[in-house]
Amino acid sequence: MDGRDLVRSVRVVGSSKAAQGLRTVRAAWRRRRIDAAGLPARGAERARVPGPVQGAEPGPGGGVIRFSRSELRITVAVNGAVFWGWDGAGPEPSYALAGRCPEPDPRAVLEPDTDGGWRVVAERVTVSVSRHGAVEVCTPGGVMLRRDLPPRWWEPVGGGAARWVQRSEVAADARFFGLGGRASGPRLRDGTYRLWNTDPGRAFGPGDDPLYITMPVQLVVADAAAHLVFHDSSWDGTVTLREGEEGAGSGHDRTGRCELRMDGGPLRCWVMVGTPGRVLHTWASLTGAPALPPAWALGHHHARWGFGSEQEVRRIVAGYQERGLPLDAVHLDIDHYDAHQVFTVDHERFPKLPTLAEELRRDGIRLVSIVDPAVKAEPGNAVYDSGTSVDAFVRDPSGRTVEGVVWPGEGVFPDFTDARVRAWWGGLYEERLALGFAGFWHDMNEPTSFSAFGESTLPRSARHALEGRGGDHREAHNVYALCMARAAYEGLRGLAPGERPFLFSRSGWAGVQRYGGTWSGDVATGWPGLRASLSLVLGLGLCGVPYSGPDVGGYDGSPSPELFLRWFQLGAYLPLFRTHAGIRAGRREPWEFGAEVLEHARVALLERRRLLPYFMTLAQLARRTGAPYVRPVWWGAPEDRALRDCEDAFLLGDALLVAPVLDPGADRRAVQLPRGRWYDTVTEQAYEGPGQVLVDAPLSRIPVLARAGAVLPVRDEDGGTQLEVWAPARGRTGGGLFVPDAGDGWEEPEVERYVARWEGRHVVVRRDDESGVSKPSRPVRVRGLG
Repeated sequence: MDGRDLVRSVRVVGSSKAAQGLRTVRAAWRRRRIDAAGLPARGAERARVPGPVQGAEPGPGGGVIRFSRSELRITVAVNGAVFWGWDGAGPEPSYALAGRCPEPDPRAVLEPDTDGGWRVVAERVTVSVSRHGAVEVCTPGGVMLRRDLPPRWWEPVGGGAARWVQRSEVAADARFFGLGGRASGPRLRDGTYRLWNTDPGRAFGPGDDPLYITMPVQLVVADAAAHLVFHDSSWDGTVTLREGEEGAGSGHDRTGRCELRMDGGPLRCWVMVGTPGRVLHTWASLTGAPALPPAWALGHHHARWGFGSEQEVRRIVAGYQERGLPLDAVHLDIDHYDAHQVFTVDHERFPKLPTLAEELRRDGIRLVSIVDPAVKAEPGNAVYDSGTSVDAFVRDPSGRTVEGVVWPGEGVFPDFTDARVRAWWGGLYEERLALGFAGFWHDMNEPTSFSAFGESTLPRSARHALEGRGGDHREAHNVYALCMARAAYEGLRGLAPGERPFLFSRSGWAGVQRYGGTWSGDVATGWPGLRASLSLVLGLGLCGVPYSGPDVGGYDGSPSPELFLRWFQLGAYLPLFRTHAGIRAGRREPWEFGAEVLEHARVALLERRRLLPYFMTLAQLARRTGAPYVRPVWWGAPEDRALRDCEDAFLLGDALLVAPVLDPGADRRAVQLPRGRWYDTVTEQAYEGPGQVLVDAPLSRIPVLARAGAVLPVRDEDGGTQLEVWAPARGRTGGGLFVPDAGDGWEEPEVERYVARWEGRHVVVRRDDESGVSKPSRPVRVRGLG
């Protein structure tokens, strides 16, 4: 949902549209007054740099290097990640880390370096520090991956949070990815990107920045290696990127550059080096294993702002069933609330919601509820009264409760950075569970408060607990949605301990994958919005959030039949597959776009249903390894520069390459292939990579290619699982994994490993287990033999 719909909705509660708009203006002025009184003027500032080196003290995993005006602590952890922090900053406390940070690597050694500097030598990386404070990360072979120049701080003379800047250089051939959910990408071109979770107030497209979920997480890919760098500060900031350029002939290389400016917070970071798979595995070990969605959440979801009644929900569900279209979840937006108030139900329009939920569940369909963080500030509202009784809401520096304007009118905001408040909020989901809801999507949680001008969020001076440390919204803003997700996840774990929670969120921060996934927010309807959808999913996956997806068809407007179908076909291969739109947008049911689109959408839905065992396997692998379901085509060959520059296709796991159609009128498209043989999954025609090939892309389907030798678990016609094997090239072997669906609980299923090879004139598949190589226990179908 976006701010435009504030003045569009025909159900503004308790006031006319004009009165609601006046409240918005007043709230914006109130926020400015609070900040003017609550935030100290910066006044004069004093600049500082580290100064010359004075000495060093070895310690576990590294040590401390002292400069005349600062000190730098470097620690290499046992998982190979490198931490460094300036001015005494340590890795904790941190909202990003999952529990305590890993133990130091006892093999890492701090030793003197040339020209008066120092270096830490470890198995996977060498970190050199110059005598003036430049930090250089190199491969064990000595190839420079990243060089951070000496940082600079600007400290208020009268005290307060210091601003700082960190300038860095990377290899000339390097490419930048990440920074959370970015519509311009997935490769991040030259430009400035803001680190401040933001509701843009309208449906967005590729040129819009920032968006709902930003992270100071970069994945940098170069010929020598990939590295992930995470600057662990949740304050507002900007990242300015400039790609490098290799010199022609005898010309000099121009290194790539990154400039990070932060308005406050500690100057500390983590760096991980290696292959993309190793880097994401290390990142997940630091920030937490991605939550495993229940099996039904990997199916097709349908949502609409404006179902309006139980009868309309039943009508839409019947439309899917009558047309033989699989449907796994229905999402109810804020229109099912009583006067838009969270944790309520409009009993006139939804008089028997538990009955509806039970009927849907019997048909294999789950009901999912939207949950906004803001609570209507009205005595007599049960949630407001209970929150007031436990002092749950954010206050300003004078002690007054901060109010903003949200869907029900004047609202207050829980302080999710307080463990006591999280426990209270998590308990509120009992009401949702009792109504029959099986999952939850968090919206408006940047947090957003409607504003007529300026920032649409809480005052920056608003006070937060920050786990007992105390602080204000400048530090709490970016982690607000992360803490809300934690509150819900922990609450649901206690309320329904036998079931895995299903949560996804519009906003978040580093580590949000521990509690669930995200969706791409209110992407604009149009071909640029379709392209931005893929960019967001790829970028979030490279930041450690593997479960995400867009609103198929876009949030606003009415897509053409062709655009809707191409979006639908893309969505069928993304982790979160959901159709959804705003209250005044065109319908998103497949049958609304004509008979031809309906038939092609049916094919996409049935293929998604057939691939569900593969999606569940990818979900299990993401939880165990941190590898995203959706991966850039360079995932297995980051040294291939042609692949690094490919932004219009992706790998779904290791086995499939998906090439969506992102332009109108296309019935063929070029596909950049990684090395090896690839089969068109419809025609079974073989193509050889690396290189670019031209493939058919009729309106009925988008190109999907299978890697030769791949073993995919798929659903057969009887609902069981079979192994679909794509013939390896002669003289080569293949393989794949299958993790069976163990239900929606917490059981750990065993990973089944399979190998495929030619034996004479036949392709043979064997299961590789502890007892040796044995026959598979599941049916096998070999393809690609023609």
